[in-house]
Amino acid sequence: MGVPDELAERMSMAEQHEYLRAKFSRRSMIRGGAVTLGAVTGGSFVLGGTAQAAVPTQSSAPATQYVDGAYVAPFGRHLAFGNDASTEMTISWQVPVAVKKPFVRIGTHASHLSVKIDAEIRTLYTPAGIGASGDHTQYYVHAKLAGLKPGKTYFYGVGHDGFDPASPKFAGTIGTFTTAPRNKEPFTFTAFGDQGVSYHGLANDSLILGQNPSFHLHAGDIAYADPAGQGKAADTGFDSRVWDQFLAQTESVAKSVPWMVSYGNHDMEAWYSPNGYGGEEARFSLPDNGPDKNHLPGVYSFVHGNTAIISLDPNDVSFEIPANLGISGGTQTKWFEAQLKKFRASKDIDFIVVFFHHCAYCTSTAHASEGGVRQEWVPLFEKYTVDLVINGHNHQYERTDVIKGNTVVKKLPIGETAYSETEGVVYVTAGAAGRSLYAFTAPDSYEGHLNEVDSVASFVNTKDGKVNETVAWSRVRYLNYSFLRVDVEPAPRGQYAKLKVSGIAETGDRIDHFTVARKAK
Repeated sequence: MGVPDELAERMSMAEQHEYLRAKFSRRSMIRGGAVTLGAVTGGSFVLGGTAQAAVPTQSSAPATQYVDGAYVAPFGRHLAFGNDASTEMTISWQVPVAVKKPFVRIGTHASHLSVKIDAEIRTLYTPAGIGASGDHTQYYVHAKLAGLKPGKTYFYGVGHDGFDPASPKFAGTIGTFTTAPRNKEPFTFTAFGDQGVSYHGLANDSLILGQNPSFHLHAGDIAYADPAGQGKAADTGFDSRVWDQFLAQTESVAKSVPWMVSYGNHDMEAWYSPNGYGGEEARFSLPDNGPDKNHLPGVYSFVHGNTAIISLDPNDVSFEIPANLGISGGTQTKWFEAQLKKFRASKDIDFIVVFFHHCAYCTSTAHASEGGVRQEWVPLFEKYTVDLVINGHNHQYERTDVIKGNTVVKKLPIGETAYSETEGVVYVTAGAAGRSLYAFTAPDSYEGHLNEVDSVASFVNTKDGKVNETVAWSRVRYLNYSFLRVDVEPAPRGQYAKLKVSGIAETGDRIDHFTVARKAK
């Protein structure tokens, strides 16, 4: 993407961003302005209240050319919870060219979309020379809704001048979403990482839709527009248009299931912003309750029923790929501990699930384990008895025994139960969502195909490089495409609430299942 290899090796993400901006600034000015992110029009809406205009950002993209909106169909719809998952939802989508006055219609029935809400367009301009494509501009649209009713299903349609989803001819474009409940109810969620655009990614999406999840967690490395994933701007294979393909592929699920993303190493794109996440901020609207959304927009939390979900950004602590190492100055870890403390003190929350990209514990021959995560966050997982940690990064399925103090405190065979409050933490790598698979040093061992071994040769990435280790915690290994399903079962106070966790193969077969139990508050 324009930075010589010998420079990229020494540069942080912010330094690469400045280099690219300086290199392309003259060309961009000639074309009408260079960079990246601008709000063309905007707004958020509070149901039962008044519309509030979004604060526009400075737009420096090339002059916008409009076409007749009747010939432009929205695509790539995807949902995300707001800070309060029971009352807030963001509806996002894309248009291939600039449109006028985008909006969302919403109602309680498909034939009665009575409320019209203005939306915000975020333009993303990429000049020729930044990767593999020529000059192009992308248009991502977002409408934030608040004041919704908990646990309620709404119908919605997205449109713009010339394209009204309330028109009978566009009735097939109507979607639905359901807000989180306020009380403790059973629900299901799904998770994976490392999807990209492929047949296998599409197949996993189809299976996930069939699980009827309340939301989906994507643990980083989302679309792979940057195929190298080293946080270096020298990659000539970068192509931001891959995101358009990804959002179109994902729409079948994400138009009705909140698609909650965390950012991985392939999601750092130096051209758009100093932290590498400017492109993602154009494409996604996530909860903004993290420590510093300007540095780490993929760090946030939300609550669904009796379960708190926390998304972290391991690029901030990664020794293996250090382009953003230390970007938060320690504020992410401080925020994380405060969140854990708050959720553990809440009488309404039984379970805490944490998801992020780089693995705390994995035996893949590609990336294996991240020492920065072990150093910064594993002590907090154990101190606050986190119930489940979900990672990607390594393209395979692997599940640990119960771990505490970097050792196995309890073997967890398939079908068994871990008591997180008193025993330790279970870690799942679910990084086989669609990209090419990696490898293990030990044989596969999964449900119906057990091949257990006492120890596995692996390594951990440290500040001094790779350090070999032999581990005893690798309980389940499956080298094929798969995802995670979690069924949350509340219980009366004093009885055991449960997370019933299943690994599901692309074939639909179950490859793993176990339970995490904790006494309900």
